[in-house]
Amino acid sequence: MTDSPAYPPVSFFFKVEVLGFDNAADMRFTEVSGLYVEMGVEEVAEGGENRFTQKFPTRAKYPDLMLKRGLLAHSGITTWIFQCIEDYQFQPRNVDVKLLNEKQEPLLTWHVINAFPTKWAVSDLNSTSNTVAIETLQLYYQYFRVDRN
Repeated sequence: MTDSPAYPPVSFFFKVEVLGFDNAADMRFTEVSGLYVEMGVEEVAEGGENRFTQKFPTRAKYPDLMLKRGLLAHSGITTWIFQCIEDYQFQPRNVDVKLLNEKQEPLLTWHVINAFPTKWAVSDLNSTSNTVAIETLQLYYQYFRVDRN
């Protein structure tokens, strides 16, 4: 049903793989954002005609990749993050984000290249709420490629 062009894929069935880590619990993310690219432009005032400006393309810009999941007490990915942020042991890793169909086969795969952590955060701890502690991982990356499987 989702393979048909008449049905767009659902956004809640996806898989994240940080390459180099194989613990399945480490890959259970609940939210991914930052998968877009934007063309930068340079504005140049038109000579002799002050009412207009011309826009010329410069380079592609990629935002930080944001990954959210339930807080894990013992996680290889979290250890990697703190090695990068606290110990300055930068080891960029590639990240694959796969949008899946109902058969758990990839429909689209974003290959995020040379990602490294820039921020780690945990949700507020509140004794009056009944919510799961969520950790947010912010990763800088150089670019991504998209495979349409």
